[in-house]
This record gives sequence, structure tokens and C-alpha cells, in this order.
Amino acid sequence: MSRDTLNNHAAFIWSIAELLRGDFRQSEYGKIVLPFTILRRLDCLLEATKQDVLDAAADLPEEMDDQMRMTILTDVAQAGGQIYNQSRFTFASLRQQDAEQLRANLVDYLTGFSPNVRDIFIEKFKFTEILKDLDDKGSLWMVFDRFSQLPIHPDEVSNLEMGYLFEELIRRFSEISNETAGEHFTPREVVHLLVDLLLANDDDALSGKSIIRRVYDPACGTGGMLSVAEEAMKAMNPGLNVDLFGQELNGESYAICKSDMLVKGHDASRIAFGNTLTQDAHPNETFHYMLSNPPYGVDWKKYADMIREEREDDGDEGRFVGGLPRISDGQFLFLQHMLSKMRDDGNGSRIGIVMNGSPLFTGGAGSGESEIRRWLMEDDLVEAIIALPTDIFYNTGIQTYIWILTNRKAVERRGKVQLIDASSARFWQAMRKSLGSKRRQIGEDARAEIVRIYGEYLNGDAGFGDVSKIFKTTDFGYREIRVERPLKIKVEVTLDKLNPLVTPLKEIHGAPTLYLKGVQDVLKAKTADQARFLLMWLTEKAGANEKSGTVWMSRDAFIEELEVAAKDDNEVTGKLPKPMVTAIVSYFGDSDQDAEVCLDAKGNVEADAKLRDHELVPLGEDWEAYIAREVTPFLPDAWVDTSHTDPRDGGPGRVGYEINFNRYFYQYVPPRPLAEIDAELKTLEAEIAGLLKEVVA
Repeated sequence: MSRDTLNNHAAFIWSIAELLRGDFRQSEYGKIVLPFTILRRLDCLLEATKQDVLDAAADLPEEMDDQMRMTILTDVAQAGGQIYNQSRFTFASLRQQDAEQLRANLVDYLTGFSPNVRDIFIEKFKFTEILKDLDDKGSLWMVFDRFSQLPIHPDEVSNLEMGYLFEELIRRFSEISNETAGEHFTPREVVHLLVDLLLANDDDALSGKSIIRRVYDPACGTGGMLSVAEEAMKAMNPGLNVDLFGQELNGESYAICKSDMLVKGHDASRIAFGNTLTQDAHPNETFHYMLSNPPYGVDWKKYADMIREEREDDGDEGRFVGGLPRISDGQFLFLQHMLSKMRDDGNGSRIGIVMNGSPLFTGGAGSGESEIRRWLMEDDLVEAIIALPTDIFYNTGIQTYIWILTNRKAVERRGKVQLIDASSARFWQAMRKSLGSKRRQIGEDARAEIVRIYGEYLNGDAGFGDVSKIFKTTDFGYREIRVERPLKIKVEVTLDKLNPLVTPLKEIHGAPTLYLKGVQDVLKAKTADQARFLLMWLTEKAGANEKSGTVWMSRDAFIEELEVAAKDDNEVTGKLPKPMVTAIVSYFGDSDQDAEVCLDAKGNVEADAKLRDHELVPLGEDWEAYIAREVTPFLPDAWVDTSHTDPRDGGPGRVGYEINFNRYFYQYVPPRPLAEIDAELKTLEAEIAGLLKEVVA
């Protein structure tokens, strides 16, 4: 089929959509036109063997097993895949029936299909409801009649050409349905870029005869990525056998994808419905190529228990080897699921996935995301990450990134990761008309340049410092060292601090009694005797100097004096409780760097939690040398808490990994000179003054 013929067919179908104007919103056009297009194609595919299927169905006993019935009728239909229809109707015969009975007859026609096709139309497309809506609005016959004239018989339109036509329709309807486009449709230039990157330098692996390659998308949507991957691979080797697998949670998207496989002659049973993260429809399967654009920032709270249980039960033998990310974002779950399906043979597997910036840097050392990044880098699975321009998706303008991963790196790439910044203006062009949030697109030349930079493994040393840089995997790692400083507390007992703890005298049973509730609650005094002692002793110290009270520059000296006084008091029995002493120091004490260092019971220096800090030491650097250079000269009394260790390598602190593109590609742009700005302001003032004169005149 030529490009003109493809456009003509698409235009014809689009003209049918125009019949819906007024009765339906534009965002609903695709839900009507796409199922009808598939239905018309299936009708054409089954036309030649229709009577043979009816005769065979009539001869089969009613008690026959459903699977056996499907096998026999599928074989008779000879339409490719498990497709047949045992209804007495066809599109041609339906046009000869009473128009008033069209909806009922179409429902009969739908129920005559094989179970897999019935599931697509009745359960996922909800097509019987759509037929009712069309009928109620008086549009059903008009739409059906136009589709009956659509010339897409296999003698005129091959499966491959039908696939192109269907993809073009999906693209058009997705673009006018901005409310769902980003959810179910990835811009074609992004898909082509992802596929080109995935297949770059893979010519040898795809060459030869009788070669089979398995491709998988765990969040396949309408199947666009699978289709583009197959097309690109077939272009490299026309004799290649490409088996496509996928899974999709959204019913309508699943129906479109499965229908696309049907019209192309693929085994549509390999497209599964359901939640990939909780119900893997392809367990124990492995694939040569995997690609996906999973949901961004979608939480997995609803099925967290199942995923956590799987992680605990399967451990390092399961899907989530690297660990679990925070519950608010499941992108890393999809990536780990794909990694679990890598082939362990000579060719291995290659993965391409589109994600937002969260998986690059969200989470500090020891967090779920950081541990997953650590696993990816330590196992040397990440080959490259490409930053894409903003504003290229339909329902979001955020920055996105393509990750390329493999378990069979080329020798020169081992232990390395290539970062490519394709977000600059040299890699995108503004669209003449925005489509939702999509205001930019990646042109073919820019796409080819990105693939060349990746494929040729270009580095900053080769003149691409502002675009491509190559790092060791350990360059993204750091050790989060806990740096402590000594606790120094000045204790100051003054009337201003004491007065809020004591209420005025209060008459209780006719006798003046001091109400000590504040002392008991705040200072943790357990008995009335302790409260009275504290009040008297603290009042004495506060009144020693009306303005400043009594000040201790040593916390330990204050505690010692307090405990001696308590011991000498006849009404206080035993030593003051430790929680009470702690509460007193907390209330009257303040951090003061001029005070003496606090020591614990063993004579060790205590750390001040409020002054605690963390230094991020690059993994490639000796942490002791780093602290000696970056910390000790400025804070001589600081020390590293070596008891705070990484649970995996036993070293001080926690090991973390993050990939910060801004750190590697940021280019400083100096501010404009003040004289230049001043001159521009004066020019603008003169222009405004001139305009005002014209208005006055």
C-alpha cells in the first residue's frame, strides 16, 4: 500500500468519525471508530470461509469441549490466529436486513465470534453499549453503512499494511483525545528513538535466516512500541521472525492492542490483560528485547501487600531483586520486572524504558530507590541514559529519560555508563500547533544524531562534552558519612524560666497549698516531695541574681550539684530518677559552644544531635582523607561516627547512588552587565514615552 493509499483509507475512516460530530465528544470518536474498523477487517478476513465455518459448526455436537470447538473452527476459518465467526450474519447480509433490527443483529454477529474476539468487543471495548448509544442517537445505520463500504479485504490490504493503517488511526484519535493520550499513547518520535537506541549496533544479532526474536512490553498500552520494534527489526532483516508479547491493565487499550495483533496476523493470545506487577501473565518467559513507557508517579498502595509478600518470599530469586521503591511511584517495579526476564545466553537481552526523573535521584542513601540504583550499577546493567526535551508528551511537560540496559555489554562499555543530554534546543523543534502539553517534537535528523552519539560511544573528550559524557558506574555512588560534634550545654536557672512552671497559691480545703502541677508535668517529678524540693532549690538558684539567676557552663557540674542537694534533703528519698534529671536539663539548658563538653557515664564525649551532619563522600575517594580535607580544618572537634555502618559492605555511613544530570551538564551563564540592562531600560522608557505622547495627541 502506498502512502497515498494509506492516507486515503485513513481519510475515509476519518470522514466516518465526522458523522459523530454533535452527538459525541471528539474524545469519544476513537471508542466507536476503532472497534468498527477492526470489525470490518475481521469480516473481510473471514468472508472466504464463512460458509465452511457455518457448516462445520452445525456438524459439531453441542456437548463438545469449548477448546476443541475453537481449535476445529479456527482451522476451518483459516484467518490466522484463533478467529472465527459462527453467526449467520456478515456485513453484506446485515445491510440487507431491516435497519430497525441492525443493533440486535450486530449483537448476534458479535456473539458469534470466537471467545477471544468476543472478549475484546463485549468485555473490553464495551461495544454492545456503544451500539445502543449509536442507535439511541440515530447514527448506527449511517456509521455501519459507511464501514460496510471500507475496502480493507486482505486481497487489497495486507496484514502489514492494515497494521500501518490501524496505527495511523490510533495516532490521530489519541492526538484529539488529550485527556487520555499521555496515558495510553507515547509520541511516535519517542517510540522510534527508543527502538533505534535499542537496536543500535545490533545488526549481527539480527542477521541470518530462521532467526526468531522475542519482544515484550509489560505496559503495552495500544501496542505502539511493539509494532514499531517489529517494523524496525523487519527492516534490518526481512526474513526475521518476530514474536510479540505484552500485558496491559486498561481494558480499552488492551482491546486495541490485541486487535492490532489480530489484524496483523500475530498470535493475539500473547497479549494479556491484567496488572503486570501482581499478575505476571508471562511467568518464566524470557525475551531478547523489552521496551516500555510505564506510568509515572503512580502509587502501588492498593497491591503493596502482594508485592511485599512476593519480595519476602522470593528474595534474590524473584522479580524485585534490587528492593522496593517508595509506595508513591512504581516505575522501578516495572524496570525490575523486565530485568527478571532477561535471557542468560550468548545474546542476552536489551531493555529500553522511558521514565521521569524520579528514578534517577529520589531517595537518599539506604532508601529503596537508592538501593535499586546501587544494584543496577554494581551489577553493571545500565548502558546509557538519555535526557529528552521537555514538553514532548501529550499530557505532561515534565522531563523524561530513556534508560538502555543490558546484561551483555560490549567490552568497552563494561563498568561504564553513558549519559546523553538531548534536552537542549539542538534536539527539538517547536510544533506549529500544540497537542495538549505537547509543544515540541524530536525531528528525524535530531533522532539520528542522538542514536549516532550513543552508537559511536562518543565522549566529552571527542568534542561532545555538552551532550555526551561517559562515567564509571562507581562515579554515581557516594558514602553518606555521619559527622558528629560534641554536646556542649549551658544550664541557666532564672525566674523567667521558672515562673511558667508554678501557678499562684490556691486554696485547697481551706489551707494555702502551692499547686505544683507544672513542676510535676514538665520536670517529670514523680512525687510531691520531689516537686517541693525542686521548686525550693530552683527558686533559690533563680533568686541568687534577680536578673541572671545562676548559670552553669558545665552540664555535668549542674547535675552533680543538683544530686548533692537532693541527697542532703531530708524529704527526698533516694537518687533523683534519670528521666527527671534529663527533663530538668532539657528545660533549663541550651546549646552553647562556649560551654564545657558533655561526657556520658563512661567518660566518652556525647554527640549533639542538633549539630549532626552528613558528608557525601564519592565512592572512589578515601573517606578519611576527605574528612581531613573538607571537615577537620573548619570543625576541629568534629568526628566520624564509625558505628553508623553500611549493612552491605560494613564501611562507615551508608552507601547511596544518584544520577544528577544537572551536576554533569550544567553550564554557567553569567548575568548580563548592568550597563547593558540599564541601556535597554532607558530605550524601553523612551518608547513608552513616545507611545503616551501619541495617545495624548
